[in-house]
Amino acid sequence: MNFRELLHSGGQDLIYLFAVILFIFGIKNLSKPKTARRGNFLSALGMLLAVGVTLFDPHIESFQLIILGLWASALLGTFIARTVPMTAMPQMVALLNGFGGISSFLVAFREFQSNAIDILQKGFIDYLTLMLSTLVGMVTFSGSLVAALKLQEWLPGRPILFPMQKTLNAILGLLTLLLFVLTYQSLVDMNLDLLAKEMAYRYYYLIGIIAFILGITLVIPIGGADMPVVVSLLNSYSGIAVAMTGFVLHNNALIVVGSLVGASGIILTNIMCKAMNRSLLNVLFGGFGATTVIPTQQAKGSVKNISPEEAALILDAAENVIIIPGYGMAVSQAQHMVKKLTDYLLQKGKKVSFAVHPVAGRMPGHMNVLLAEAGVEYDLLHDLEINDQFPQTDVSVVIGANDVVNPAAKENPNSPIYGMPVFDVEKSRTVLVLKRSLNPGFAGIENELFYKENTLMVFGDAKKTLEGFLAALQELES
Repeated sequence: MNFRELLHSGGQDLIYLFAVILFIFGIKNLSKPKTARRGNFLSALGMLLAVGVTLFDPHIESFQLIILGLWASALLGTFIARTVPMTAMPQMVALLNGFGGISSFLVAFREFQSNAIDILQKGFIDYLTLMLSTLVGMVTFSGSLVAALKLQEWLPGRPILFPMQKTLNAILGLLTLLLFVLTYQSLVDMNLDLLAKEMAYRYYYLIGIIAFILGITLVIPIGGADMPVVVSLLNSYSGIAVAMTGFVLHNNALIVVGSLVGASGIILTNIMCKAMNRSLLNVLFGGFGATTVIPTQQAKGSVKNISPEEAALILDAAENVIIIPGYGMAVSQAQHMVKKLTDYLLQKGKKVSFAVHPVAGRMPGHMNVLLAEAGVEYDLLHDLEINDQFPQTDVSVVIGANDVVNPAAKENPNSPIYGMPVFDVEKSRTVLVLKRSLNPGFAGIENELFYKENTLMVFGDAKKTLEGFLAALQELES
């Protein structure tokens, strides 16, 4: 018995099972920054085993295209890993979700093209999962493209709305269900009527086209502040598409791994929604960010601007400091300067903590990844449970964060973010806000924190500003 025959007799499923176990432990290790590298390694090892054992499948007759695809993907992956900056990780993750979706669609498309006659003979479940793989895969692909373009700001970050948008989505959804039925009926009639075979293909192509449009129309009305939720939801979609592909190919590994990704994505989406105090339906259909808060500078007073040297004097006198990072930190690549400033303050005997909001940045865990990259200790990071510490905090340093520190979420019932849990930074004795300008954040909502009596603005690039902080503090020491 050769190696291929051994795998075909049951060895392949055992290796798939071991690969799935590696995926499970990989996901578990990814839940903490300290073990994230190990989680990546275990997941990659599981994928290597799964791909490797699949290549020995007896149904594979030629390896030429497979080897070409492996080399092309390896080169592309290496190029992306080395060239894409951390600021572009959200759109990169969105694109990777889209790649998963289009892969599932292409597998289903090929299966329908080559085995349309045999689909119904395998059973209704096989037909249904193939259709779902087609639908979810293409919706994930086009929706992820729109999300990536919004994150890259090649499309407006605000919601793109037009009349009867929800009605159009409902019509497209119902039309897809109708095409499911028509395709099924045409497949039933294939052996009796040659025209039925042609119609089955036409209906199937229409499903793919409508799914592509549906992915676009579902994502374009979602505003920038909801992008972390959208990215995690699309990640779940890609997992569901992979699971459906597993049913199409009768591959247990794909079914289990796709289900894991789909379930974890839904859980993460739910966490994101709770962090914003909004339901998933409100995120998907609420058009958040379509309107902005009316500017309130005259009503709230003037903004107080100070220099980095003046801010350093305030930090030098503080004993308890909380740092709140946001997307501005990612844009300026300031995480390493944040680490240096943190180390200096800790060496001076000051207490330093980080308040990291679950939806800070433009993808789930964005700030955690950046701070972990810079070597900030995980024990210093806190989420919304740190709110009770702000009244005892001498200085809160807001680095490029916006919506997650906006008091309008608690004080302004007319604000689109009213009711969203945010950090109570305004309760600190002094708030230092590091921003390039007074422009609103990605959600397009003016931040009322800027006009508070205890808020001081330090305008400029966050990295250069922090360098100024550190230089001034060291000069004070000398």
